[in-house]
Amino acid sequence: MLTAILSAFLGGIILNFMPCVFPVISLKALGLLRHQGNTASARSEGLAFLAGVIVTMMALVAILLAARAAGNAVGWGFQLQSPLVIALLALIILAAALNLLGVFEVGLTLQRAGEIDIGRSALIRSALTGALSIIVATPCSAPFMASAIGYALVQPPGVSLAIFFSLALGFAAPFTLVSLFPQLARRLPRPGAWMDVLKHGLAFPMFGAFAWLVWVLAQQAGTAALATILACSVVLSFTAWIYGMAQKRRFSEKPHKLLYAVTAVLLVAVIVPLAGGIQPGPSLPDEQTASTVTPVKWSPQAVAETRGQGKEILVDFTASWCITCQVNQRTTLSTNAVKEALLRTGTVYMVADSTKFNPDIDDVMNEFGQGGLPLYVVYPAGGGSPKVLPQVLTPSIVVNALNQARGKKV
Repeated sequence: MLTAILSAFLGGIILNFMPCVFPVISLKALGLLRHQGNTASARSEGLAFLAGVIVTMMALVAILLAARAAGNAVGWGFQLQSPLVIALLALIILAAALNLLGVFEVGLTLQRAGEIDIGRSALIRSALTGALSIIVATPCSAPFMASAIGYALVQPPGVSLAIFFSLALGFAAPFTLVSLFPQLARRLPRPGAWMDVLKHGLAFPMFGAFAWLVWVLAQQAGTAALATILACSVVLSFTAWIYGMAQKRRFSEKPHKLLYAVTAVLLVAVIVPLAGGIQPGPSLPDEQTASTVTPVKWSPQAVAETRGQGKEILVDFTASWCITCQVNQRTTLSTNAVKEALLRTGTVYMVADSTKFNPDIDDVMNEFGQGGLPLYVVYPAGGGSPKVLPQVLTPSIVVNALNQARGKKV
């Protein structure tokens, strides 16, 4: 248990540097720079960020454990298997990007670079940044983290909560420590006019995160959902522009009424079609797989049947919302070296797609003690014990594993 708690804490720290978290984390970095030189303000925002991370993590874990107790085989990142959640997250991140560009401001006063305003709205903003960071971070699985989560999901609720609490502490630790200890903050650049340029620049990683979520939604729910989210994005952007102009003219009441009304319309526009069960469109062609290496759809029955024929198997447990999975696919699994090794060893390449909820996939991941994606498993041709590969792949790791499973010396 202590090992799992420590692993979760270290994994939480590393999670800050994963690509799926960077767009949102950059918001917190901007907040720290803004309060450079004001210790009280920085500490308040740091603690608010910590509170947002911990409260959101505990809420997600409570839902996760309740669902598992009810017999549902859900795992880490379960909320991103819902098209509705993906759509709402996409709109939130789009709004954050527009805010960074200065289309509108959070609050009725426009803040200039270097000015410090640590009112209640700033604390709420920091807490919501922590909450959004955790929600977006769930598809990522950093080193040390997967085994800790896998262990937590098969333990009593008290132990599980302790492990996930440690993960939340590790995730919030870097920014919280910098905000609490002025001697660390002194190493940060001084605030100034250059922060406006940085703020605008940070909008583009947020636009990238928005584009990624829209792509994931299209994979999950098809072209009808894609059309819905694009239409809602145009309406949201137009509303933010109108709201920003009203702010600059110092209208304090009408902009809020307009924003609330359009937000309600957007929620209805998203919830009704997505909750109504939009059917997925046809699967997009897999560009990474060579024509001579045809991926096979994974199922427990397919694995048992293939192993019964004495064939070696490489199973790729993946999802569209798992960025690490997509990176491994492009940098390793789609390379000629791996394709040639698959052909030479006669390995059957299976893909277990968890973009949408699949209880069979979550059951198998639990059997291997893995609480999150990606997961890569090699089944030897001779019927021996399967081997779990590292979550960050290289072509040599996969080729060596295939050769060893085939009984050849590397």
